[in-house]
Amino acid sequence: MPKETAVYTHGHHESVLRSHTWRTAENSAAYLLGSLKPHMRILDIGCGPGTITADLAALVPDGHVTGVDHAPGILDQARATAAGRGLDNVDFAVADVHALDYPDDSFCVVHAHQVLQHVGDPVQALREMRRVCRPGGFIAVRDSDYSAMAWHPWPAGLDDWLDLYLRVARANGGEPDAGRRLKSWALRAGLTDITATSSTWCFSSADERAWWSGLWADRTTASAYADRAVESGHATAGQLAAISEAWREWGRQEDAWFSVLHGEILCRK
Repeated sequence: MPKETAVYTHGHHESVLRSHTWRTAENSAAYLLGSLKPHMRILDIGCGPGTITADLAALVPDGHVTGVDHAPGILDQARATAAGRGLDNVDFAVADVHALDYPDDSFCVVHAHQVLQHVGDPVQALREMRRVCRPGGFIAVRDSDYSAMAWHPWPAGLDDWLDLYLRVARANGGEPDAGRRLKSWALRAGLTDITATSSTWCFSSADERAWWSGLWADRTTASAYADRAVESGHATAGQLAAISEAWREWGRQEDAWFSVLHGEILCRK
């Protein structure tokens, strides 16, 4: 069976989880929510710390949600997230999206948020998601698109950030411009009933600017992404420090604005 060949670019440093734990079903899966029914059985792939997973479980009180992740260490946090909300219709397991350990037609919804950009074979991943989805069910995928991100003001260091991130992510085996490719990948995976949309996150208020710039400034110097950038020869520690400061400079500007474009597909099996 196919196995994961890509390296997860971000890792689970605190600066990464600062972003991941902010994510909710409302701000990250709104395109899916209108299709949910209380009885549904959902597979949440790449669940990370479990905030979206827990939201989905609360939305299907008569159903069940299984959250899976390729990194075993993050699942304890996901379990704690669900337990803290008193949810008893959710469980968690380690899984590789390229070869899911579930029978055909197991789930009403198979969901993945910010996952396919990090995997080695997104088309095979979608084939597996289709396989374990029941007839009439939904495959729901949302991924950001780094080259389509937009911001103002435009300190030169953020151009350096984007160029570096694209190089590191692709060297790790992923595709950081996944959002624009989701429909194409779904068609190659054999999916035919596809609704393709897009949505954004936008950060502009003082609190949003401080949060977004701070987590990227920290991630640029102290995460697995930073380590891989240096170890693979894509950047020096000094260059990372300069990019980190560019993030902080952007965040200090009163007129600063940042938009993250996401591609989305909702596919009926």
